Amino acid sequence: MTPPPVRVDHLVTSGTFSLDGGTWEVDNNVWLIGDDHEVYVIDAAHDADAIADAIGDRRLLGIICTHGHDDHIDAAPALAERTGAPILLHPEDEVLWRMRHPDRAPDKPLADGDVLTVAGTELRVLHTPGHSPGAVCLHAPALTTVFSGDTLFQGGPGATGRSYSSFPTIVESIRERLLTLPPETLVRTGHGDSTAIGDEAPHLDEWIARGH
Repeated sequence: MTPPPVRVDHLVTSGTFSLDGGTWEVDNNVWLIGDDHEVYVIDAAHDADAIADAIGDRRLLGIICTHGHDDHIDAAPALAERTGAPILLHPEDEVLWRMRHPDRAPDKPLADGDVLTVAGTELRVLHTPGHSPGAVCLHAPALTTVFSGDTLFQGGPGATGRSYSSFPTIVESIRERLLTLPPETLVRTGHGDSTAIGDEAPHLDEWIARGH
């Protein structure tokens, strides 16, 4: 009997992002990748109840944080507590994590080259610093998809105007780690609409000229 195919579910949650003394209203993309039996959550943002509802009765293998900004991690501890799933974060973003959750550490480190498997499908961890020091993307070659967090959006790189960010670094990450993926690769972003590698690659020089 053929197993159910892996699928990507999409949830949009709303809340706030706070850093450097400012707070902004934001809508976040929460991605769930798995099948009818098991699933990973990518970025547990704002609403643990809504995310748990989307998971349903599936086994949650882990809560993957693409980076440590509070809008991407604020619901992670509550979701972990109710499901028993571990929270995964690149260690270089623990300084950001502790700003929101000083009394609850992530459970497992993410490292460049790690391979996570769900429903027979590989998620390859790409360390893509710039938006934050420990930002990562998750590449699913079998799905021709990359989950880019806040590293790459439709129209350019993620923001680098705040603490712990670097525009030259994010451009290098995008050039070396993302634009080398097949052009048809779907980019599922941390906020807003998805895009494709082939749609963004021609604009690299424009981003560099803008300098932000």
